[in-house]
Amino acid sequence: MQHVIDIRGLNKTYAGDFEALKNVSLSIDRGEIFALLGPNGAGKTTLINIVCGIVSPTGGKVFVDGHDIISEFRLTRAKIGLVPQELPTETFETVWNTARFSRGLFGKGENPEHVEKVLRSLSLWDRKDTISMALSGGMKRRVLIAKALAHEPDILFLDEPTAGVDVELRQDMWNVVKALREEGVTVILTTHYIEEAEQLADRVGVINNGEIILVEEKQKLMREMGKKQLMLHLYDALDNVPLQLSNYDLVLSEDRRELTYTYDTKGEHTGITDLINDLRRSGIRFNDLQTSQSSLEDIFVDLVNRDQ
Repeated sequence: MQHVIDIRGLNKTYAGDFEALKNVSLSIDRGEIFALLGPNGAGKTTLINIVCGIVSPTGGKVFVDGHDIISEFRLTRAKIGLVPQELPTETFETVWNTARFSRGLFGKGENPEHVEKVLRSLSLWDRKDTISMALSGGMKRRVLIAKALAHEPDILFLDEPTAGVDVELRQDMWNVVKALREEGVTVILTTHYIEEAEQLADRVGVINNGEIILVEEKQKLMREMGKKQLMLHLYDALDNVPLQLSNYDLVLSEDRRELTYTYDTKGEHTGITDLINDLRRSGIRFNDLQTSQSSLEDIFVDLVNRDQ
């Protein structure tokens, strides 16, 4: 598959010798949804701003659709739509004009049919004549997305697009992102709501302290790094876990009526059968059991903690 973004050895050092990015290399495929995850200050926004031509790199190269972002700035920037974290909307301008004017910034001619399509997809059509200052924070966020899509970009960056947005609006935005992918638009998403990445992403990248520490297909990541837990609900409360069960690393709940066993999904043997037999030999009875799988958030937290 052709890479639509190719980042090679990217570095960014700010005043005071603060290294925001350290030798970052990353390729993003055409038409995929790529989730870039990382804690605050990890370098996510700096990376996005460099690719979008807002911040200059200290070193390294970035290519958008095969074109260098420095020597071919106008060409590469026209291929990109950006929804930033901030809400810099035109305060006294209508929603319709905000989206329409955005086309002109990228040298695109009038196309009211496309602007209408964008506004309708974001449930903004009935607000098209409303000035931005009269909108709620969530609706302003939608206007930012409309601005980013008005010039029909091939690549869309969403930097914390649902920050401060209620659950209903967030779900609508997820639907818009999925529809864009169906149209062939490449979407790069940063988010603090990791369920968004779990719901939407084809691949996941994790950045911490300015370095990419992992890039993997989401399903493969969850399959290979996820863990499963078996919860056993006991008939009788336990004072403690018997010594003969210590090799299972069981966790006893606060009410002493549930045992949790964590096992590796990739292991040749889960050990569940042995555990149940040993529980029986120890005289411990249970009346119910259930399993749970690690979420992407669990994996992300584990990766970042490991990298500290």
